[in-house]
Amino acid sequence: MNLDRELQEKVLHALGWEPGVEAAAIGVSVSDGVITLRGTVDTLREKWLAERCARHVYGVRAVANDIEVTPSPVSMRSDSAIAEAVANALEWDSALPDGAVQATVRSGWVTLTGAVSWQYQRSAAERAVEHLYGVKGVNNSITVRPTVSAGDVKSKIEEAFKRSAEIDARTISVEAHQHTVVLRGTVHSLAEKDEAERAAWAAPGVANVEDELVVVP
Repeated sequence: MNLDRELQEKVLHALGWEPGVEAAAIGVSVSDGVITLRGTVDTLREKWLAERCARHVYGVRAVANDIEVTPSPVSMRSDSAIAEAVANALEWDSALPDGAVQATVRSGWVTLTGAVSWQYQRSAAERAVEHLYGVKGVNNSITVRPTVSAGDVKSKIEEAFKRSAEIDARTISVEAHQHTVVLRGTVHSLAEKDEAERAAWAAPGVANVEDELVVVP
C-alpha cells in the first residue's frame, strides 16, 4: 500500500511538471502499480499527454486512461468543421501517401481507415488529427500492408534492441511468423515496453506486433 501511495505522488508530480496538462483537473488512483487516470479535459491532446506522463514514471506497470474529453465552448467544433480540418491535416502530412487514409467524424470522434505500408505512417495519421480542436477521440482502423519482404525480421529486431540504450535486450525474446512479430519477456518500465514495440514495428515487412512483454520494475 505504501508503494502505491509513493507511486501516486510521483505520477501527480509528473503531471504537475508537464506544462501542457492541467494537473488539478486529473485524479490519480493506484492499485498494485496500475495507474487509473480520471477527470475532464478540453482536448484529446491533453488526455494523451497525461497518459504519457504516467507511462514514463518508473514503477508504473500499466495505465488505464479514463479521462473524458469535453471541449469548452471556445474549442468546440461541429462535425463538419472537424472533418474539414482532419482532411486538411491528412493531406498536408508528408508522412502519408496521397489518398491512403480516409476519415469520418461522428459526435467529435474521428475514425481513420485505409491502408499504409509502415506503422509509422499509421501513427502519423493519428497524431495529425488528435491535436485538432473539437476531437474527442480517434479510432485508428488503418491497416498496415507492407510492400517489402519481411526477410530475417527476428535478427533485425534483436540487433535493434541491442543498439538501443533504452532496451535491455537480454530479457526480451522475439518470434517472427511471416509479417507478425511476437515480443515476450520482461522490461523494467512502460517506457521500455513502448520503445521495444516501436523498434519491432520499424523492421521492414512487419504488419502486426503482438506485445506480450510484462513490466517488472
